[in-house]
Amino acid sequence: MCYVYVYSTNVATNVMTEEQKTLPFTEEQNAKRRQGGKATSGAILSAHLGGNADLFPKILSLHVPKGAKVADITWGKGVFWQQVPKGDYEVLATDISNGVDCRELPYVDASLDCVVFDPPYMEGLFRRSETHMAGSGTHAAFRKHYSNGQATDEGGPKWHGAVIDLYVKTGHEVSRILKPDGIFIVKCQDEVSANRQWLTHIEIVNAYAGMGFYARDLFVVIRTNRPVVTRLKRQVHARKNHSYFLVFQKTDGKRKSVSAPGNIKASPQTSTNGVVPSE
Repeated sequence: MCYVYVYSTNVATNVMTEEQKTLPFTEEQNAKRRQGGKATSGAILSAHLGGNADLFPKILSLHVPKGAKVADITWGKGVFWQQVPKGDYEVLATDISNGVDCRELPYVDASLDCVVFDPPYMEGLFRRSETHMAGSGTHAAFRKHYSNGQATDEGGPKWHGAVIDLYVKTGHEVSRILKPDGIFIVKCQDEVSANRQWLTHIEIVNAYAGMGFYARDLFVVIRTNRPVVTRLKRQVHARKNHSYFLVFQKTDGKRKSVSAPGNIKASPQTSTNGVVPSE
């Protein structure tokens, strides 16, 4: 095949003639151009209109192989797992209601393939008086699912700072119990606190990057109903009707790339399920 060369400042560029553009590709060229896969409109998308239980199985299918050992450390009522077939994963369910603090987990180092974390992400649920807590009245369902309903009597950061403090401390603990290349699935939501906009998901990504977590994926969950606002005098910020699933992968902090999904192996079965035996 013939090419016309155009020279400019000693740089040669290949330019095909009009005749060459209409010539059919050879069999060898077609073989090189042929792509695998098939056309589909069923790919998993980053934005989802619906509930957590609808999206969560899709996140698992992308990032966590079946048979993996998964600790859901804020189990609550197990809403995330409602549509996940039983037996697909070895699930270890704990939360604060049964005495397991997500900041001090009862698992041995590097023993889990995946950890799921969905804490209270409203600063109004971190108050030292129950009468001042959010989640009353029309928001009772939120307190029921995302809080144990008790006041926070410990010292430490207040308001939005208390939310981030919980994510950071739990992140350090999860880094301890996850295997190398293990997956950390985190639920969060941005918020307005003290009339200031807080992009919580960005704060979490930045904090976890410093711990060696690679932000592997992000999903936006959009609620199907419109939130009702009572006693609105003047709106200053957009009302939040979306939340996030963030998917992190544990790295050693030095790698330039991380394992592909197929390289993340499920755990072999163990007699202790990764839990530290009681003394």
